[in-house]
Amino acid sequence: MLCDPAAKMEFETRRISMSLVDDLLRRNKDFAAQQSAAGTLMPSLPLAMPNVRAIIIGCADMRVDPAHILGTKPGEAVVLRNIGGRITPGLLEQLGLLGRIGQVAGEIPGGGGEFHLIVLQHTDCGITRLAGDPVMLTHYFQIQEGELRTKAVTDPRAGVAVDVAALRAVPALPARWLVSGLVYDVATGLVEIVVPPAPIRTA
Repeated sequence: MLCDPAAKMEFETRRISMSLVDDLLRRNKDFAAQQSAAGTLMPSLPLAMPNVRAIIIGCADMRVDPAHILGTKPGEAVVLRNIGGRITPGLLEQLGLLGRIGQVAGEIPGGGGEFHLIVLQHTDCGITRLAGDPVMLTHYFQIQEGELRTKAVTDPRAGVAVDVAALRAVPALPARWLVSGLVYDVATGLVEIVVPPAPIRTA
């Protein structure tokens, strides 16, 4: 019997954590069984790449999982998530790494067909609560404090437009990819198109 309050709390925390992990592993077994039965497991990256149709850039917020709110299926989209679903130097670096992985794998995402680059932000985002911390935000975006207002951190609709414009300015992105900006309303569960899909660049 545990008499020490600290030890008791640690034991209880470990018990709760393990029960969560156990539950997640049970769900994984169900997922593996379903995917295996359907023949939809993807053990080969080069074979999976032609089936991907989009890169979704979204927020790390637990309420905004594209698999849930957009119903994406396994292998249908590459999902990159960060705080706010914003275009940052770190995010652009990840896009560059993805491009290089595709080159090494010898495959083109989407098999060379229609491909989407989607910026997905949402209402009541945690990043809006950092508006009073310019030092943290300027470090996050790697900009000067005087430039911070251009990022529209308190307005997801304006933020989506800013980030779509930022993607259009990246010369390494394929011109014919379709870029769009969406905002998810956490109060209604609905997604609004703020920037309609259009080629990143036109000739």
